[in-house]
Amino acid sequence: MPIDVSAALAAEPRRAEIGWDHKDVQLYHLGLGAGTPATDPDELRYTLESRLQVLPGFATVAGTAAFGGMGAAGIDVDLAAVLHGGQTVRVHRPIPVTGRAVQTSKVAAVYDKGKAAVIVLRTEASDDDGPLWTNDAEIFVRGEGGFGGERGPSDRLTVPERAPDRTVERPIREDQALLYRLSGDWNPLHADPAFAKLAGFDRPILHGLCTYGMTLKAVTDTLLEGDVSRITAYRTRFAGVVFPGETLRIRMWTGDGRVQVTVTAAERDDAPVLADTLVEHS
Repeated sequence: MPIDVSAALAAEPRRAEIGWDHKDVQLYHLGLGAGTPATDPDELRYTLESRLQVLPGFATVAGTAAFGGMGAAGIDVDLAAVLHGGQTVRVHRPIPVTGRAVQTSKVAAVYDKGKAAVIVLRTEASDDDGPLWTNDAEIFVRGEGGFGGERGPSDRLTVPERAPDRTVERPIREDQALLYRLSGDWNPLHADPAFAKLAGFDRPILHGLCTYGMTLKAVTDTLLEGDVSRITAYRTRFAGVVFPGETLRIRMWTGDGRVQVTVTAAERDDAPVLADTLVEHS
């Protein structure tokens, strides 16, 4: 079987040294649509190095961490059968604007969903001052289930029956995927129309992690006074695609130290984009 669960879980974590500076952070923020209006003081904290803070979603691209464990021992799957099912980032303290860290990646779990397997790839980063972040990427692999393993936990959230506390819309620029991919995800699905057609799409789609970052920025700016240091954790399930040129409709329900979110594509009758989305904060 392509996935050897015992070997995957027993494999030693892979270790890499990573580094970043203000330019990497600014490029990531610009890829999320930051900087409009360009002179807005609230936007300058994402774009101007003298005022810069780091949105926690940056942890998904620092050191180009996405799918970092797909080459681990015991994992031998067809990448054409792979989907990014969900993402969780937990930050242990604010991410510095410039830094160096040791990053370790391992397979934390493998779940049997019947017709598919879900691989949880965990990436942890620490610097000289201690832990910085923990990333869990849930990778859905079609055709690899049915091996008799644990089904895994259910993280589904019930959408509140009351109206959202806040609803905002965020336009996606036509060139946004082209800019976001400069942060390290070079999959041609997000840039090459011919490749996108082979994958079954009329045109290139936006990176799921770009939508993920845009949503976190919207919640931060709308409900957390733009203070990224208040964010402690952020998780989502990728429920559908979105295309450059469309508009994200982001609905938010506030609770005790948490914001529950749904994201839809406004122009396509609110087609789901992100579901089971939760921002935890202080």
